[in-house]
This record gives sequence, structure tokens and C-alpha cells, in this order.
Amino acid sequence: MSEKVLLRFEDVSADLTDISQYVADGGYESTRKAIAELSPEEVLAEVKDSGLRGRGGAGFPTGLKWSFVPKDTGKPIYLLCNADESEPGTFKDRAIIEKDPHQLLEGIIIASYAIGCHDAYIYIRGEFADGYDILCKAVAQAQREGYIGDRLFGTDYSLNVHIHRGAGAYICGEETGLIESLEGKRAYPRIKPPFPAVQGLFGCPTIVNNVETLACVKHVIAKGASWFKAIGPEGGPGPKLFCLSGHVRRPGVYEAPMGTGLRTLINDYAGGMLEGRTLKAVIPGGSSVPILRAEETDIAMDFDSVAAAGSMLGSAGVIVMDDSTCMVHALRAISHFYHHESCGQCTPCREGTGWLDHIVTRVDLGDGTDDDLARLDSVAGGMLGNTICVLADAAAMPVQSFLSKFRDEFAAHVHDGGCALKDGRRAVA
Repeated sequence: MSEKVLLRFEDVSADLTDISQYVADGGYESTRKAIAELSPEEVLAEVKDSGLRGRGGAGFPTGLKWSFVPKDTGKPIYLLCNADESEPGTFKDRAIIEKDPHQLLEGIIIASYAIGCHDAYIYIRGEFADGYDILCKAVAQAQREGYIGDRLFGTDYSLNVHIHRGAGAYICGEETGLIESLEGKRAYPRIKPPFPAVQGLFGCPTIVNNVETLACVKHVIAKGASWFKAIGPEGGPGPKLFCLSGHVRRPGVYEAPMGTGLRTLINDYAGGMLEGRTLKAVIPGGSSVPILRAEETDIAMDFDSVAAAGSMLGSAGVIVMDDSTCMVHALRAISHFYHHESCGQCTPCREGTGWLDHIVTRVDLGDGTDDDLARLDSVAGGMLGNTICVLADAAAMPVQSFLSKFRDEFAAHVHDGGCALKDGRRAVA
């Protein structure tokens, strides 16, 4: 897509964290249009018609999600921006926050107006110190210029935006865990239903949207649902930010139409594999999704196409692995992460992630047995679908897919007492 829509890193002459530069570039015109010219119902209908699906991982239709908010409860309605980007391999939301924060604020203001929210919260990952400072500055600028506050654009609509800094827990990226944390409690995910749209923050109707999702909203309002739907596949259209990391020449955040080929992203956008190396495997949507072998990567990067290939688009965190990678050692790093980040509320996750971490480590160190490989399959299978949130699934799916796709490597670790790919072990450690 030749037109730059979300991120404009190439335009180094403009500092879009400065509201004067942002407004000079057309900023806040979408907000003015939404609040001064359209009703909340018209804004919601436009977003619903655009086909925008959530960019945080689940891919749920955004406008449909907003429509679930009840209007007659007498309770305040809240919007929560999920900026707790903790999925390994994912760094697109951080790029928006640090490079173009007012774009996010526009999306928050428009979304809040559409659902009848007067107090919106940004829950930002604790490690994003620079992003937190940038957002605080952006909110203060927007308040000073009258884009946030009382009687926006001369209307009766008012909005406050609050920023809450997390403390570094992966589980807070789950929407109900985020709500619990924001309420000052331990971030134990809630049983659903009730869903947050009905009973969320402080027991009130609440919409939780991802940073990139909200950043898309301003463009839907600015250019219309038809423009948005014309980009990418019908089942999940629009521009998309892809995070390319691993063994590629130019890792980074790249914007492309939804449905762009995975091999195109690797070869054309990220510059291809490192010198002298060949593609071995790709994790297409962040560390929690099933891995794909090299021969399975001739796919379009959209929700339905990646699902048809046996994985998930997720957060579009594309982790590329070359032929030097030890897959057992890579899985060990992933399994250790999910063991460390389990909140411990559900027994299958609390105990299962520990067993996966322990067994994969044993196999990686050359002390595993054939029974260990069967046990990994069994433990992972017992975790899937048996917990309140999907962290257990996020830990189990990589184990099952790595074992299925690269069982010969796991067997070699068992029978040969370790791994011969010493360079690969260092590369992914």
C-alpha cells in the first residue's frame, strides 16, 4: 500500500508527538467530524460497517463489540485502552505510542463518544517508561488545546482521559485481568459471562480495545468505511502493522494491507534471511500461536488465512527462525516465559506450565526420555480449554505444534543426549 496510513516513520521532519505538528498534518479533524457532525450511533455504524476487527489478538469485530454496551443501566460507561503489550515478538503498539500518540488519543476520543463514555483509561505496560511520559505529555497537550475536557467542539460531550501504569505482568494484557489490576486488585482474570461490555470496570459497562485497533478508528471516520473495506480481504480488512523479528536483515514494524503474503513480509519488507541462512520456521502471531514450518509459509497474513494454515494471526508478531535454530531450545524459552507469567489462579495452568517448563528444559539439557515427549503432549492437551483465560492455551499450543512439526529434533535430544546446533542455541538464548 503506497499511502501511509498509521505510522509515518519515513517523515522524519515531523515530530508527531508535538500536537502542533500533528494538527498541521490534519490531526484531530476526524475527532471534530465525529463529535460535531455525527451522532454516536452514526459513528458506531460507520465503524461496524468498516469491518474493523480487533488488532490485539482475538480479532473480534470492533463495532459489534461496542454495540453490546447497554444504554439504560444508569451506570457510567468506561473505555479502556489496552496498552499492556507483553506478547513476545510484538512491538507495534509501542511504536504507535512513542511515534504518534495523538493518533491513539483521537481513536480513544471517538470511541468514547460512540459508546457514551466520559472517563477513558489507558493501561500501559510498566516497562514502557518512555511511552508513558510521551502519553502524559500528549494528553496534557490535548487538554490544553480543548480536544479532551469539557464541552468538546462546543457540544455537550465531555471526556477525561486517565493513564495508569502497570507493574510488568503479562496476564494484565487479558482484558479482565487488566480490569482487576486497574481496580487495585491482583490481576486474576474473571469468568465470562458476564462480559466487560455488560459488567466491567467497577461493575459498569466497559469496552476494552487494543492500541492499534483504536488507532484505526480515526482513519475509518476520516475516510469512511468503504475506503477501509477496500484494503485487504473482506473477512478482515484494513491496514495492518506487522512486527518482524528474528533472523531477518531488517527487523522492525512494517505497515501493509491485511492479507499481505508472509513470504512477502519476510523477503521484501524485512530484507530476507541473514546472509548464508535459509528459512526453517516462523511463528506468525506472537509466541503463543502454533509454529509453521518453512514449507507452510506461502500464506496470506489475515485472520482466516492463517487459521486455515493451522495457526493464528494473533498480534502479528512474526518471529522468523533460520536453519541454525534449535527448536527444543526455542521452545524452552517460550515455555519458561509462560510458566513465569501464569497468575496461578487455575490449576491446569499453574501446574501445567510448570510441568511443561520442567520437561522441555530436561529434554533440552539432554536428560529427557521418550516418555517425556509423550508426557509433554499429554500435559499440553489437558491444559487446552480448561482455564478461565487463554494463558494455558498460549503455553500449550506452542508445545503441541513444536512437537508435531519438529519431533525429530526432540527425539534427537533424547537419543543423542543433547543438541548439535550450538550456534542455534546461542542465537535464540
